[in-house]
Amino acid sequence: MEFSELANRRQSCRCYDPRPVEDKKLAAVLEAARLAPSACNGQPYHITVCRGETARAVAAAVTGMGLNKFAAQAPVLLVLSEMPYVKSAAVGAKLKGNDYRSIDIGIAAAYLTAQAADLGLGSCIMGWLDDEKIRRATGAAGAVRLVISLGYPADTQREKKRKSLDQLVTYAD
Repeated sequence: MEFSELANRRQSCRCYDPRPVEDKKLAAVLEAARLAPSACNGQPYHITVCRGETARAVAAAVTGMGLNKFAAQAPVLLVLSEMPYVKSAAVGAKLKGNDYRSIDIGIAAAYLTAQAADLGLGSCIMGWLDDEKIRRATGAAGAVRLVISLGYPADTQREKKRKSLDQLVTYAD
C-alpha cells in the first residue's frame, strides 16, 4: 500500500468487532513501534499489552465524562508508559528544555497505528486516562502517557476533516 493511501485510511476507530487480534498481527504492530526512531535511540517507553480482565480495567480507567466508551469493545489495549532517558538524551533534554520522551512516545504511537491500519486493524490513541488506576491494573513502572485501543473496526471509513495546508504550512526561504 502506498503511504498516502495508508495515511488516508488510518482513522481513530471508535467501534470494534469482537474478533480477537491474531498474535502475528499484534507482533507486527509492536515491531513497528520498536523500529520507530527516538532521541539517541533511547526508546524511553514501555508497552504493556492488555487483554481480558486487565483490558477491562484499563478501559474503565480511560472512560469518563462520556469519553472513550468504545475502549471496552477493543480486544486489545496497549498502554504506553514513560521510562527514563538514556544519558545522552537526558543531557540534551536538560540543555534544550525539550521533553524528548513525549516526542518519542508520539512517534512510536504513529508507527504502531500506521502498521495496524496496514494490517486491517483499527486503533485509537487516547490521552484521557487515569494514570494511577492503569498502573495498579498493569503494574506499569513509569507514568502512563497513552493508551491505544486495537482491534478489527466495526465502523465505516469516515471522510477526514483536516485543516488546509495553507493553515498548517508556512514556507520561509
